Amino acid sequence: MTTWSLEQTSPDDLRPAAEPPGDVRIVRAEIPSPEFSRFLYTAVGGDIRWTDRLGLTYEQWQAALDRPGVETWVAYENGTPAGYVELDPQDEGVVEIMYFGLIPAFRGRRIGGHLLSHGVARAWDLAERWPDRPQTKRVWLHTCSKDGPHAMDNYLRRGFRLFETKTAEEEIAETPGPWPGARA
Repeated sequence: MTTWSLEQTSPDDLRPAAEPPGDVRIVRAEIPSPEFSRFLYTAVGGDIRWTDRLGLTYEQWQAALDRPGVETWVAYENGTPAGYVELDPQDEGVVEIMYFGLIPAFRGRRIGGHLLSHGVARAWDLAERWPDRPQTKRVWLHTCSKDGPHAMDNYLRRGFRLFETKTAEEEIAETPGPWPGARA
C-alpha cells in the first residue's frame, strides 16, 4: 500500500470547488456522538477497508470526539447523509483532516470537492471557533492507494501539495462496510 501525505501552508492555497447541483448542505455535527461517527466511518470507509477505528470502544470513540477543537462536518443531499470530514487540531497550529469521504452512493456527484473545500476552509479558521487554539499554520492529510480513484485528484485540485510518500506491506482486511454484505 502506498500512502501519500499532502499539505497546505496558507489559507491562500485553498482552491474551492464549485457547489454541486441540487440540495446539498454541509452541517457541523455539534454534539459529539460515537454512534453517528461510527455510522459515518463505516458507511464511508467500508468499501475501501477503513479499519483503524473499528476496534474502539464506545468510550474511546467519545474520547476521540471530545478532544478540544475536533469537529465533524457532514454533507447532506436532500436530507440524507452523503459524507463527512473530521478535523483534528494538533500542536502548534497544525490541523489534520483525519477522515474525509463520501458514502459510495454519493460519489461522482460533485459533492466531494465541495465537502473538502468546506472542511479545509473550516480548518483554516478553527482558531476563530476555539479561542484557546493557535492560529492554523498548516492543514494536512494523508490518502492511500486503497482510497477511491478520484481522491488524489480532488486533493490536488483543492491546492494540496505532496510532501511525503511511503510504501508498506499491509494485510488485506475483510471489508467492514456498514453491515455484512453492504453494497459497495
